[in-house]
Amino acid sequence: MKRSIWIIGLVAVLFTACKDKDAEKKIAALEARLSELEGKKPAPVSVTPMDNPVPEPDTKPEGPLPVIQFEKIDHDFGTIPQGKEVSFTYKFKNTGEAPLIIQSAQPTCGCTVSDYSKEPIPVGGTGFVTAAFDGKAAGMQNKSVTVTANTWPKSTVLTFKAMVTPTSEAQGPAK
Repeated sequence: MKRSIWIIGLVAVLFTACKDKDAEKKIAALEARLSELEGKKPAPVSVTPMDNPVPEPDTKPEGPLPVIQFEKIDHDFGTIPQGKEVSFTYKFKNTGEAPLIIQSAQPTCGCTVSDYSKEPIPVGGTGFVTAAFDGKAAGMQNKSVTVTANTWPKSTVLTFKAMVTPTSEAQGPAK
């Protein structure tokens, strides 16, 4: 009995001392322990995950959606000399049931610059995403551009590759 009074007093102190989520969790745990000590079935404790919310997976939106259909999603520039800038334009069509809006076209590195259709693409309309690559680093290069739009799924990854051969200037003076 003394233990119950002590726990109730502690709960009262915690309740009046602080209104944060940790205190609420402690109070709920103490109330459950009190019920256990008194031989009662503990009441279900409802704890909301506000401190460390787990992001919910994206769900498909309701209603008509645009569909981005690329002619191709990968490109091979072949062999290019070091320092050469090349670009490729990925063309697409909106085959969905709503206007398509590209929100971003994010390249994987600074040597890749992208451009894309900024205006909404109507149903049946066409658009583009351009990837420009500066082949400064020699060797096999595999890069990508992630296109985010109001489609489902929200992103599409476009890829390209190039074999960048070193130039005689990049190799240094001949010995």
